[in-house]
Amino acid sequence: MMSSKELPSLEPSCVTDAVSETYAAGANAVQPELCCPVDYNAQFLKVLPQEILDKDYGCGDPSKYVNEGETVLDLGSGGGKICYIASQVVGPEGRVIGVDMTPDMLDLARKYQQEVGDKIGWHNVRFFQGQIENLKVDFEGKPMIEDESVDVVVSNCVLNLVAPSLKKQLFEEIFRVLKPSGRAVISDIVSNVDVPESMQKDSELWAGCISGAFQEQAFSKAFSDVGFGEIELLSRGEEPWKVVEGIEFRSVTLAAWKGATTDGLPKGSGSCCC
Repeated sequence: MMSSKELPSLEPSCVTDAVSETYAAGANAVQPELCCPVDYNAQFLKVLPQEILDKDYGCGDPSKYVNEGETVLDLGSGGGKICYIASQVVGPEGRVIGVDMTPDMLDLARKYQQEVGDKIGWHNVRFFQGQIENLKVDFEGKPMIEDESVDVVVSNCVLNLVAPSLKKQLFEEIFRVLKPSGRAVISDIVSNVDVPESMQKDSELWAGCISGAFQEQAFSKAFSDVGFGEIELLSRGEEPWKVVEGIEFRSVTLAAWKGATTDGLPKGSGSCCC
């Protein structure tokens, strides 16, 4: 983990550099301080290499709200854990797309892509290197995610890592890529009050999912502000994951529908534990 230092500014490039440095390190060596304990369905973990399990840095399990046959987009897919779980759920007729900006994390996910697909029995996962707030093209400028092409967008503790000035664009992109009946299911860290600017400028807290955390009510509002209809809180950690300078940070999982219907959401069991 990098030593704590102040970001020069909250400009996207500064935030991105801090996040990339930390998660590149996390792809090469386990970073326990980034982990928020989550109970996953053990059935889906059997085919996953231990390295992927050890280097997973999430705070929830949005994959439990995915259906057979769907097209799933995972924002900030990291080492591929959620993608490979979702691959098993959607089956051979579905497909899974992972987007991540960190080359080391993508290398980890792709390292086992053939092996995991062989164990599952089908190969329906594809990874892109790109920015989750700009899903139209990848880092090479090639087309990435088309309009209204995805049934469900999932993300596991990544939206908070996006720079403040790009967060609205991020939610607009989620809305754009979803089919008219599509939904987003997002696990992320929220705070009970707004995070002060002094904490936002701490690079270690940024990369550790603290500085960029959404204030809890503002998290839901970010979806409605870009056009999402029904919004449902699926789980919320009873106890804070961390308390920093008196501010409580906890995990929540939220679903937001592009249309008026809430059809298509399987009711998962259990809840986030952090």
